[in-house]
Order: sequence, then structure tokens, then C-alpha cells
Amino acid sequence: MSDVAVPAEPDQPDGRRSRPMARRVIRWIFVSQIIMAGILVGRDLAGAGFSSLAWPGTGAPRISEPVRPGDQTRRFSPGRLPARPSTTPGDRPYPETGELPDRLEFATVGSGTDAALSLTGTIAVGDAIRFADHLQTLRSPPNRIWLRSPGGSVSDALAIGRAVRDAGINTAMGAVDICLSACPYVLAAGVERAVHPDAWVGVHQHYFGENTILPAFMAVEDVQRGQAEVMSYLNEMGIDPLVMQHAMVTPPDEIYLLVPEELETYKLVTALED
Repeated sequence: MSDVAVPAEPDQPDGRRSRPMARRVIRWIFVSQIIMAGILVGRDLAGAGFSSLAWPGTGAPRISEPVRPGDQTRRFSPGRLPARPSTTPGDRPYPETGELPDRLEFATVGSGTDAALSLTGTIAVGDAIRFADHLQTLRSPPNRIWLRSPGGSVSDALAIGRAVRDAGINTAMGAVDICLSACPYVLAAGVERAVHPDAWVGVHQHYFGENTILPAFMAVEDVQRGQAEVMSYLNEMGIDPLVMQHAMVTPPDEIYLLVPEELETYKLVTALED
């Protein structure tokens, strides 16, 4: 009796079988939760006197050290970033990186159809409301938003991002600009997203709850809820959620700097600017 042939899995319209994206994302989430739980339990035990179980300090190079594929993790402290003096022509009101304000500052650059808006500084709690209010004061939405931020409140970054996308605004970064931690979620919201290859775009683990010191099981619950919201947001913006694999395995005191090829692969940019 001859073997019965099993029908092949149907191809997609473009001739390729669909990638098991959901499976890959779920796998990374599962692994990240194990890692995060271990970190948090270790820190809780260290606080209880078991110092030998504490998470070790970062041995990563300084953030100013050049990166190359496979060597992209750097030390990160939002309040101790090295200065990157602006050499970009024009009147963008950006201070040096080491002097960034402790909450977002908004400033209009240019006028008319060339009007743009700069977002500079830490994304503080409440900045999403301030940003929405600021947009209401403008005669028309700016054509693009320039970013320079070390990150901050994830929930505010997501809310700002949704406001950016709803208004149909583009996002951009120049050669000396930085967009770290929660800031890439604002970058992701641009209808068009242009980033200079020398700009710093980096991701790492976040604290999602209001408290940064919690029992491990409560902190992991906050992380799980927060990561689910971030994954949904990235999908909403058309960004490959696998970019989160780098964030999930990078501790908060380090940053993973994405190289230009990764920015394109994960669709965080629609164009790399010279």
C-alpha cells in the first residue's frame, strides 16, 4: 500500500512561507522573564544581606566608545552622559548632551511648511500631557520632530508616540543626537523616520511600575504588563517587535546601541540620512 502524501503547507502570496514571528517573540519574552526574575530575586536577596548573590556591576565600555556589530552594549547613566557638541547647521536649540533638561523641552525650528519641533531632555512623568497641550498651541502640526533624549517614563513615551502618529508627524535625528531607553518609542511613531548613522539609538530593560523597589514577584508582574503594552505599541507602529530581544537582555545600567543595519532590519527607520 503506497504512502499517503501529506499536503505541503500553503505558501504565502509572495511565494514564501510565513515566518513564525509570534513564536519567536513569545520565546524571547519567556527567556527574558526568567532573566528578569533572576535579577530581581538577586537584588532582593542582596538587600536582605545576601550580598554575594547581588547582580554584578556592569563591565561594559563607556557609552562614548565606538560600537560595531556584536560589540554594542555600553555603560549607561542618564545623568552622566558625555557631551556631544552640536555641529548641525541651523538654529536647533540643543544643548550639549551632558546638560540635557530633566523634562522635555519643546521648541519650534523653522517656519511655514518647513517648521519642525525639537524634543529635548528626559521624558518625565506628565510630559505626554504637556506635549499634547503644546501641539494644541501650534497653528498646524510640524512636519517633523527632532529627538534628543536619554529616555525616561515609558508610559509617557508611548502616549507621546501615539500623539505623533495621530498627527501624521515624521521623526528625525541628526549626527550628534541621542535617543535612548524609552525615547526610541517616540522615534518609532514617526510616519517617516530618518536617522543619521552616527546618532545613538539604544534600548534596555525598563521599570514599568511607579516604584523601582518592589518584591520580585510584584516587579515581574509590572514588567510583564509593561512589555505586553510595548509589544502591542510596536506592532501598532509597524516596528518589528523582535527589537525587544535586545532590550530584554540588557540591564537598566547598560544600553544596547543599535547599529544602522539593525535600525533598518527592525524598521525603526525608513531612511538613513547622511
